[in-house]
Amino acid sequence: MLCDIPSHKMQIFRRFVRYYKPFKGLFILDMICATLTAALDLIFPISSRWYIDNWIPNRNIQMIIIFSCVLFFLYIIKMIASYIMSYYGHLLGTYMEGDMRKDLFIHIQQMPFSYFDNMRTGQLMSRIVGDLREVSEMAHHGPEDLFISMIMIIGSFIILMTINPLITGIIFIIVFLLIIFSLAKRTKLVTTFRGVRESHAKINARIESSISGIRSTKSYTNESYEIDKFLEKNMEYVESYRKSYKHLGEFSAGNNFLMDLLSLAAIFTGALFVYNGTILYGELVAYLLYVAYFITPIRRLIQFTQIFQSGYAGFKRFHDLMETKSDMLEKEDAVDLTYPKGKIEFSNVSFRYNEEGEDSWILNDFNIEIEPGMKIGIVGTSGVGKTTLVHLIPRFYDVKEGNGIIFIDDINIKDLKLESLRKNIGIVYQDVFIFYGTIRENIEFGKPGATDEEIIRAAKSAKLHDFIMTLPEGYDTIVGERGIKLSGGQKQRLAIAQVFLKNPPILILDEATSSLDSHTEIEIQKSFDDLSKGRTTIAVAHRLSTIKNAHEILVMTKKGIAERGTHEELMQLPNGIYRKLYNAQSSGYIPDDLNGN
Repeated sequence: MLCDIPSHKMQIFRRFVRYYKPFKGLFILDMICATLTAALDLIFPISSRWYIDNWIPNRNIQMIIIFSCVLFFLYIIKMIASYIMSYYGHLLGTYMEGDMRKDLFIHIQQMPFSYFDNMRTGQLMSRIVGDLREVSEMAHHGPEDLFISMIMIIGSFIILMTINPLITGIIFIIVFLLIIFSLAKRTKLVTTFRGVRESHAKINARIESSISGIRSTKSYTNESYEIDKFLEKNMEYVESYRKSYKHLGEFSAGNNFLMDLLSLAAIFTGALFVYNGTILYGELVAYLLYVAYFITPIRRLIQFTQIFQSGYAGFKRFHDLMETKSDMLEKEDAVDLTYPKGKIEFSNVSFRYNEEGEDSWILNDFNIEIEPGMKIGIVGTSGVGKTTLVHLIPRFYDVKEGNGIIFIDDINIKDLKLESLRKNIGIVYQDVFIFYGTIRENIEFGKPGATDEEIIRAAKSAKLHDFIMTLPEGYDTIVGERGIKLSGGQKQRLAIAQVFLKNPPILILDEATSSLDSHTEIEIQKSFDDLSKGRTTIAVAHRLSTIKNAHEILVMTKKGIAERGTHEELMQLPNGIYRKLYNAQSSGYIPDDLNGN
């Protein structure tokens, strides 16, 4: 197990370095400026030695003026280099952050339904935004600080050795202790900052969930309950930072003490050497300046430690998420589904979400064949697999190998490109999701890039155009968060307009009218009837009146298809499940035996 750790860290490092490649010009420019800045910083202490030991005692005003002018010119260069580092260095980090965020968002978009079943939105938001902001800081400051520090430490050490090797040796004993102390504290810092990122994700998830459900919270007067849950996560968040800052405080205080000790050792031993006449005053001043310059990069590295720990923890979470592979694989030789007729076939399909337990099968040896242009109604009580059935067709979930095959136009759907498969399927759910934006943008979601004429035609087909024209801003009206400004029927019509615009040969209606009132349902059903014309349609129905005109109705129980036929044929069965369901619609009572147990 231990031998795997370096390999994992190397993978993380390689992935991180890859993000520098598109911006290697900026990176090289930043490193050149860092080198120049560090090199120029090393000039001042040695020049001060010349001033004090030679030019001032010898009253060499010419060299004082010349070298002062040279230093002024060099400091202008240093100022320009510092500006480039500050501006373009941060820009480099931001560009890298943008690329990481793009890759992560694309990766998340490609994950299957099953991934989002177990992942909270707030946690993903934290990884996409918060984590990568800290990675950006590390990407900029990491190479720059390390490079400058390396030059400053090595350069100062060489010059210090030329001035007085004995004092330098004493100082480096303290530096050795500093390194040992830092390494000892590093592990705890890594662990605590990883905890900070996790608590950050949790509180984001809590806030996102609470704000999204604010209307339910108010309707149940559960504000205090939500506040209590938030306070719990908030305290976890605060506690994670308390622990991290405790270790950071120990780390910083210990290192600062050792560096102060280093300065004390330098000035004490230096003073003794001057007293004994071993070194000159100018050499002592230069030595103390170089010691200060030697300490500066160490302080810089200590300050960078916090940025590094946060950035590394964030990038590790980014790396782990990018390494999470979708189980929705697409074959290399997958083909496009072009001009499909719409024939659908389930052949001995078995499916379950939970891989353990014999009772976990939702579908078991399920068989059905739907001819092109047919409308199939699916009914049954909750938990018998109606929604699962329609989710398998666009491969939102996958049938495992050996558990049957689903065909479209006699082609195994696993032999089709996912994008091509789903482009030919339109879905309208009971709970329509409306994006924040305008009505135009939401309709256009059915076919990105559609013209205004196409959008208006789709709205007219969905019987939505007249309502839109009564609004002050028409198609540019903002619908609010999740379409809060629209009624349930208007949301459904908007979803229908999306599908009209998409114009797919296969249509899935998943209890699309069950949440509407009877009057609105009748109006929406007319739109669905128009939408279904010429398309293979599978309608999962809660209200059986919506599928009376289906070519065939399947009555599903936990044991599979219990009955099938037209509405008239099923109503003729004296003790049929469909007949009981249909008659129970008016009473609102569904007997237990309708489950088919």
